[in-house]
Amino acid sequence: MKKALLFLVLFFGTLAVLGLLQRGKFKGSIEISGSTTLLPVTQAAAEEYMRENPEIRVSVQGGGSSAGIEAAAMGASDIGMSSRELKGEELKLDLTKYPVAVDAIAVIVNPKNPTDNLTKDEIRKIFSGEITNWKEVGGPDMEIIVVNRDEASGTREAFSKLLMKESEFTKKAVVQPGNGQVRAIVEGTPGAIGYLSLGYVTKSVKTVMLDGVKPSIETLRSGDYPLQRTLYYLTKGKPKKLAQDFIDFVLSERIQKEIIGKEFIPVEEIKR
Repeated sequence: MKKALLFLVLFFGTLAVLGLLQRGKFKGSIEISGSTTLLPVTQAAAEEYMRENPEIRVSVQGGGSSAGIEAAAMGASDIGMSSRELKGEELKLDLTKYPVAVDAIAVIVNPKNPTDNLTKDEIRKIFSGEITNWKEVGGPDMEIIVVNRDEASGTREAFSKLLMKESEFTKKAVVQPGNGQVRAIVEGTPGAIGYLSLGYVTKSVKTVMLDGVKPSIETLRSGDYPLQRTLYYLTKGKPKKLAQDFIDFVLSERIQKEIIGKEFIPVEEIKR
């Protein structure tokens, strides 16, 4: 009797352990951080991923591209988000890049500002501090307030590389850590000018045409708009299983179309 009881205890105890192991098989977490440009679409993709995989928690934070690159390299994040290319010592960090989307950098002004078109040279001179009044570019007699991103920003790095060339940014600029903050200041300041990801443009600000070309999904797709860059996910070497699964999920045709494609150009379109 005792042996039979002991057998039953061991038998059901083993089943319980196996059951716990089986239930825990699909549990886990994914840490993602970096570019504020990729932040909203990654959060949206993470919510959909967790809905389909309720035992997996996905945490998504901003902080800028440089922070995302560093976090991925140090293993603090499973996936880093970057809106710029790797540079300098970052190229030696054994990071694997996954192109996620193509984005435009839009130059924005306050809706009350009648200026709607600028040349590359005019924008370069404005952001370097050489042009300081809107009347110098055909606008009203109003001081130009330059709104820039901080040095951790991938958008700043891309904007500098694509447009500023050898010119330095003015030190008198109002510096902000994210796309949303830049938009808020331009929205509330009549003389302000800034730049941000096309995905952050709302009716609260006005985009400026660049040499007659408006930033849009259409001009990105046609290649007519020059301020465009690739957005990346980054992992340290080969990604962990869950991180790879999430990256594959974001790169799937459905998510590229339903989430990524609402703000950016799906990377698959560029590959074709």
